[in-house]
Amino acid sequence: QVQLVESGGGLVQAGGSLRLSCAASGSIFSINAMAWYRQAPGKQRELVASITSVGSTKYADSVKGRFTISRDNARNTVYLQMNSLKPEDTAVYYCNAGVVVVAGLYTYSEVWGQGTLVTVSS
Repeated sequence: QVQLVESGGGLVQAGGSLRLSCAASGSIFSINAMAWYRQAPGKQRELVASITSVGSTKYADSVKGRFTISRDNARNTVYLQMNSLKPEDTAVYYCNAGVVVVAGLYTYSEVWGQGTLVTVSS
């Protein structure tokens, strides 16, 4: 069973910074793209940033210039550095990864973390 464990969420004032981490563990053969999503109360989950296995990145327009996604393939970990935080960034942030799992035969699946809450006060 593959697990994604997020950390780094919390309460921060507007203009502050946080760094989220997401580490994958389990019988992993390889990890393809990794991404961060977020979901605010009453809103649908949205893609914040993504990164391919070779480091190509994409960002939602709302976070460009403020957030940076990165990964450490040796540690099966993805990060989200969040700077200049705004109250509208308040949401539960979820890590996502495409994983090839060793389970008798190799199987590809999407894996989600349980989420970490980021609250930005004004």
